[in-house]
Amino acid sequence: MKRILVGIKRVVDYNVRIRVKPDGSGVVTDGVKMSINPFDEIALEEAIRIKEKGGAEAKEMEIVVVTIGPPDTQQQLRTALAMGADRALLVESATPIEALDAAKVFLKIIEKEQPFLVILGKQAIDDDNNQTGQMLAALWNRPQATFASKVELNGDKASVTREVDAGLETLEVDLPAVVTTDLRLNEPRYVKLPDIMKAKKKPLETLALTALGVAPRQRVKAVKFEPPPQRQKGVMVKSAQELAEALKKKGLVA
Repeated sequence: MKRILVGIKRVVDYNVRIRVKPDGSGVVTDGVKMSINPFDEIALEEAIRIKEKGGAEAKEMEIVVVTIGPPDTQQQLRTALAMGADRALLVESATPIEALDAAKVFLKIIEKEQPFLVILGKQAIDDDNNQTGQMLAALWNRPQATFASKVELNGDKASVTREVDAGLETLEVDLPAVVTTDLRLNEPRYVKLPDIMKAKKKPLETLALTALGVAPRQRVKAVKFEPPPQRQKGVMVKSAQELAEALKKKGLVA
């Protein structure tokens, strides 16, 4: 069976206003709404669309969604199943793991599932690392196409359009490959109640991190969290000349 592997991450919902803990040790997550990382949701939507375009071959295609996290992360996996994934896999980890260890976990899953395509969000909105996809491609020794705004499959190749400083760049990569998604790739579908009910019957497997032979290691330590400074009140000026003089007083222009 042809498989597409999609990695997702559980993050604080993007509509929630982030609050830093009083001691500066992290952000408040107790009682806070958690969701699928938006870029990962786009990755899953693209996998579903690829399957839907498969026609007769779609019956022989399977979408496997994988995440790493605590048992509560099953909620996001069920949402992914409701969106259209066929099977879910939770690799349990009580503590957050870094990008390299996440890539190693995904590599172990790839060795087991043998997907022809791996799609990940380009970054997570909690740490903005933008590293896991690239590290996974290097460990897997397969091509990568990052920041995808368009994906087209043609046999054993994929054509990926990505935005660069000079405009649009189109890459053709051999499959299997790793693709990371940008915001402009698609708009994820809304999950309906009947789909949520159907998702409860779809398989969700749980694995211990140690069972995969991956020993996470802390390489970077966050020593302090601080909220951004409050925005200063603006000043109204009546003319361009007054604006120029105000900027000169602040030393912003010569």
